[in-house]
Amino acid sequence: MGLLVPLALDTFALGTALGVAGLDRRDRLRVTLVFTLFEAGMPIAGVLAGSVASRLLGRWAGYGGIAFLAVAGILLLWPSKDEDAETRRLQLLARARGLAIVDLGIAISVDELTIGLSAGLLGLPLALVVIWLAVQAFVAGQLGIRLGGRVSETIRERSEQLAGVALLVVATVLLVLRVTGL
Repeated sequence: MGLLVPLALDTFALGTALGVAGLDRRDRLRVTLVFTLFEAGMPIAGVLAGSVASRLLGRWAGYGGIAFLAVAGILLLWPSKDEDAETRRLQLLARARGLAIVDLGIAISVDELTIGLSAGLLGLPLALVVIWLAVQAFVAGQLGIRLGGRVSETIRERSEQLAGVALLVVATVLLVLRVTGL
């Protein structure tokens, strides 16, 4: 649950940016399904890579997972140099078809790759991670798209920052639990 809330906030923020693009009903569903596919699919790659890395790192793997969560949190807090680039990518995704969707989907779901890598390093089960991430991506994406035209840019930015803070809190709690042996 500690991974889902920050990702849902981030997905909501991306969804609101898509909602501002003014999608019609048919495109809302198509974009949300593509969005969900990438938001749930990228963690699969991350979990698989994290599982391999976990075997290589042994008992230190948990610390690696915690470090990746902290880095993801910091990146969400770090102000983007080009806020318009992400908005342009999302607007392109709203109109994209075919292979263009793949490129745009990968560009907007890098956070989920990092979370998947952390989940793999922490030894979380792949099926559970994917199902929960897919559900949160679909729900948060739909909410964001539907509310996008009504939500201010400030609220969108704050939800991304809140997601970053939440990931840092999760990383800190996991670190304390690991260090204390609880």
